[in-house]
Amino acid sequence: MREQIEEIPVGQFRHLVSERALNGETMLLNMGPQHPSTHGVLRLLLELDGETVINCIPDIGYLHTGVEKNMEAKTYQKAEVMTDRLDYMNPIGNNLAYVMAVEKLVDLDVPPRAQALRVILTELQRISSHLVLIGTWGLDLGAMSMFLYCFRERELLLNIFELVSGQRMMTTYFRPGGVWRDAPVEFEAAVRDFIKIFPRRIDEYERLLTKNPLFVDRMVDIGYLSKEAALSYGVTGPNLRASGVNWDLRKARPYMGYEQYDFDVPVATEGDTYARYIVRIEEFRQSLRIIEQALDKLPMGPVHSDNRKFVPPPRAEIGVSMEALIHHFKLWTEGFRAPDASVYSAVESPRGELGVLMAGDGSGKPRRVHMRTPSFDNISAISEMVKGHLVADLVAILASIDIVLGDIDR
Repeated sequence: MREQIEEIPVGQFRHLVSERALNGETMLLNMGPQHPSTHGVLRLLLELDGETVINCIPDIGYLHTGVEKNMEAKTYQKAEVMTDRLDYMNPIGNNLAYVMAVEKLVDLDVPPRAQALRVILTELQRISSHLVLIGTWGLDLGAMSMFLYCFRERELLLNIFELVSGQRMMTTYFRPGGVWRDAPVEFEAAVRDFIKIFPRRIDEYERLLTKNPLFVDRMVDIGYLSKEAALSYGVTGPNLRASGVNWDLRKARPYMGYEQYDFDVPVATEGDTYARYIVRIEEFRQSLRIIEQALDKLPMGPVHSDNRKFVPPPRAEIGVSMEALIHHFKLWTEGFRAPDASVYSAVESPRGELGVLMAGDGSGKPRRVHMRTPSFDNISAISEMVKGHLVADLVAILASIDIVLGDIDR
């Protein structure tokens, strides 16, 4: 029997597998790698006693693309397009974390109107990301209608992103010093239409799921993560707040003017899969509050800095000014020079703290770009959540963590 067990490809995880598994007393089972259209290309090495999970080892790296090193070979402006492809459920939030790091490195200002537009679109992106989660979560547990309903609302948001940027997902709308261009005149009406209908849709989701006995049975007291364990693993975002820790960068370390908006940070103390669901449902409502306030306060004025050292000249000037044309050409070929220094900038993404460590070397390209992505730390805690549960519960627990493998592997 031991000779047969030795043939199981546990590889570098052999030291993490118990002696019982190597002796054949428990079973080792591969879950995945799954297709990218599920929760990402993830392999889980499970140790089972019957259908009970004794241990779970996440194996990542199947989606590694070398994004960070590729960014270091590009100018600061050109590297930004690669951030959209990391957490592909939060491309606008990725853009925000990156441009904030660039602005901090070169000390570049952002006009108030651009800040408000950034807040509105980032919160719309948070809602869009949670819609994908809730929809696929329901699909994983057999509530197929939820997937259709959530994607119905997500389509409205993708239309808004396309309205301002020309792209539904990979927008690269935020730029160092502001945004690509001002929002069109139809933007405010489109956003107000969405925040008018969406509260009723949230109520509809809750009628379908929140007190559904089948859904509740699959979620309550499943996948418990204590506050201490969450902190020790570096878990952030809704997963951390569902374990009773009131930590949200929008409140704790405000950026982009978040200190001027009145909103609450949803927190639960149960620490189970159901609590993680409830926190995200409430985040829908809080994001709507922020968006409405930002629309009401949306100031008039420029949408990008007038610091021509880092910001291209207006398109209207290029056709009438040779200096503007030369400046535009040099910015998009050589880039701007950043000082020999390093900075760290972080935002509250739908999955938690998304940070960018950026170091310049005096040239037009960054010396180092490193992303602190929330999914990496969050998936590490899955081994803590699943022990003692059934294999069937693992599906609900994995969904509740809300990982994106592009956010993990890079």
